[in-house]
Amino acid sequence: MRTYRLHYFPESGNSFKLALMLTLCGASFEPVWTDFGAGVTRTADWRARVNPMGEIPVLEEDGVRFTQTAPILLRLAERYGRFGGRDEAERFEVLRWLFWDNQKLSGFLAAYRYRRAFTPAPDPQVQAYLRGRVDDFLGILDAQVRDRAFVVGDRPTVADLSMCGYLAFPPEEAGYDLPAAYPAVAAWLQRLATLPGWQAPYALLPGKRLPRTV
Repeated sequence: MRTYRLHYFPESGNSFKLALMLTLCGASFEPVWTDFGAGVTRTADWRARVNPMGEIPVLEEDGVRFTQTAPILLRLAERYGRFGGRDEAERFEVLRWLFWDNQKLSGFLAAYRYRRAFTPAPDPQVQAYLRGRVDDFLGILDAQVRDRAFVVGDRPTVADLSMCGYLAFPPEEAGYDLPAAYPAVAAWLQRLATLPGWQAPYALLPGKRLPRTV
């Protein structure tokens, strides 16, 4: 049996993606809380010991460290035979949406939410720019799941688990009323929350939390 250790901090949507994937696949993991707020991941010691890229999450598998959330999700999907594409066409679509999410939705929403909820005085012009980008990406996702159950079709894939990562946190953190503004996204999130084993981010990611400013 493989053993997993997940280096994370509770507010990290990317950490939640991996914790959720492992949980839905029936795999347990040891949570390794990281003091992200104190700047631990920026220290030379942590980068030498854990991840030279200076990023969270890090998944250890039998003592071997893996980084970058999307390829880890794909690796786990292949290992457990769950949440991957069923054929070449689906595998392409999963990759297409994973790459889009990393560059667009998760990338911009993570920055917007973190600055809004966990920093004392975010620059309003920067926030307005980030919010505009997130609005655009949420509109794209809303259109994608309006007439289908999940992002790539009739079953969830790692594309769904990736895209929900920063949307599953309490709504006051990002400040979005999804049912009002993006009802198809809200309904899609509700469908994901019915998956056997689903847990919310802070239930899966324990430990000291960052002080919130909203």
